[in-house]
Amino acid sequence: MLRQALLAISKSRRAERLVTGSPLTADVVRRYVADDIGAVIDRLTRNGLLVTADHLGEEVTDRAQAQRAVGEYLSLLDRLPAGADVSVKLTALGLRLSEQLALDHAAVICQAAEAKDVTVTLDAEEHDTIPGLHAVHATLRKEHPDVGVVVQAYLPEALERCEKLGGARVRLCKGAYTAPGAYTAPADIDLSFVRCLKALMAGTGYPMVATHDPRLVRIASTLAVLDGRDTTGFEYQMLYGVRPAEQARLAGLGAKMRVYVPYGADWYPYLMRRLAERPRNLAFFLRSLVSRG
Repeated sequence: MLRQALLAISKSRRAERLVTGSPLTADVVRRYVADDIGAVIDRLTRNGLLVTADHLGEEVTDRAQAQRAVGEYLSLLDRLPAGADVSVKLTALGLRLSEQLALDHAAVICQAAEAKDVTVTLDAEEHDTIPGLHAVHATLRKEHPDVGVVVQAYLPEALERCEKLGGARVRLCKGAYTAPGAYTAPADIDLSFVRCLKALMAGTGYPMVATHDPRLVRIASTLAVLDGRDTTGFEYQMLYGVRPAEQARLAGLGAKMRVYVPYGADWYPYLMRRLAERPRNLAFFLRSLVSRG
């Protein structure tokens, strides 16, 4: 129930005004959202971590906004080291205005990223955008085979999606949204995640295991060994600000550990979804609102 409430709050303009207008939220925002994307990426890279950067902003309402989002990503590419990744939300590129518009904009970003030796991963969003996401991804792969896509384990069709994505870069996550008919019990979502993980590890693509769950991390490492994948054949991904010690531990073992680093002023929906994924973080957030210490 708490998770559902937080997801609802993430869409509330009134709650957004209350939270973003408070000067007391700065500490918690900096914990999960980079205030200086260049400095954060430099620090993580020096510590042996890979990065994927996400410019926060979604649900654009006109073509001009979508074009500005493209410009932001092109600017971001100039600040990323070779081997980095950018995470792109298609709604920020105009998906709700036109699938073709989002495709055209994503193609521009992919082409520019390839010139910088940077990959692009298309983020999954609300359930009604998933068909468009995979349609755009399938078309992009014809010219840009390294473009990745996210599959959310909470959706019942997740396993079928994974099985059809042969040869692709696939980020598997639990999912931070809601959908009709979706798995809601944690045990069911975990079971779906493991089924998808088995398919990806046994397949021909490149699995990107996006989870902070220690048990799922152990399962991923075991499956990698059983399926003959060395440390170059898959990677772990975790969110900036979540389990940094575990991120460092995995990198220290020689694993490819990529940190998802969001940045930008439109942080409110992102932060609320992170709290919904890990409601125990709510206490930390609330303390930041009531204490200046």
